[in-house]
Amino acid sequence: MSSAASSSKFAIYGAIGANIAIAISKFVAAYFTGSSAMLSEGIHSLVDSGNGFLILLGVHQSTKAPDKRHPFGRSKELYFWALIVAILVFSVGGGMSFYEGVEHLKHPAPITDPTWNYWVLGLSLLFEGISCFLALQAFNEDRGTEGFWQTLRRSKDPAVFAILLEDMAALLGLVIALLGVYFGHLLNNPYLDGAASIGIGTLLVGVAVFLIYKTKGLLIGVGVEEEVLLDLQRIVQAHPSVQHMRAPLTMYLGPADVILALDIEFANHLSANEVEQAVDELQNAIRARHPQFKRIFIEAKAIDENERVESAATT
Repeated sequence: MSSAASSSKFAIYGAIGANIAIAISKFVAAYFTGSSAMLSEGIHSLVDSGNGFLILLGVHQSTKAPDKRHPFGRSKELYFWALIVAILVFSVGGGMSFYEGVEHLKHPAPITDPTWNYWVLGLSLLFEGISCFLALQAFNEDRGTEGFWQTLRRSKDPAVFAILLEDMAALLGLVIALLGVYFGHLLNNPYLDGAASIGIGTLLVGVAVFLIYKTKGLLIGVGVEEEVLLDLQRIVQAHPSVQHMRAPLTMYLGPADVILALDIEFANHLSANEVEQAVDELQNAIRARHPQFKRIFIEAKAIDENERVESAATT
């Protein structure tokens, strides 16, 4: 297992452990204080815990070897479970938080003693901060010199970006809950607690919409970035046997599993054996620079205009 994969799994385990403990403490605090924002935060943490298990399931399923029914493997299953996570964040996390906030505004109840809330929120901020730090470490391993948002848009690994976004939303949600409890008690205004719950729900819906947008594209099938396409063209065109090539066709099957199809015209004087040798050299050169291309299919035209040699290789 690669170090990136290990760190992302470690971040998921950390997020699950933190969210389970935090969810229990939030529900206890909500029971004793009657805080709507605290109940919403408990629901949020509980949903995050389940989401972590679903992402782990997706990671496990995506590593299964190809078989007759799944000749290209099951890498895309990670994207399916990531979409389920996004839907749960939208419906259960965001929807329930929004509902609780509206109900609290309809039937406000003053917070008599916020001490429980402060203790739980403080501990939650600590544990969520640790979980977010682990997720950010896994995220930064793939950043290089790119900016945060640029890397987030480019990332194809839900095990990294989904957990990071959930942790960041959790931290911001805790701050909103803390402000709602503090000012609601300070000003003796129970409506602020309900407003905080609605704010948390809105935050979760926003994160869920982004996750749905990301995973939808990955499930449908997206290609590599423009700079990778240009580098592929440079590698192929630099080979002395290549006369012409069409634009490469690529699609992500998984975060580190990309399929590549090339249509190349080789020099007409080459024999079939020489074309096969050139194809092998091109495959080795591409994988040396871009190991994510697990399957490379090359349609080679050579010898004369009417004869075609087709070659495909997988690892």
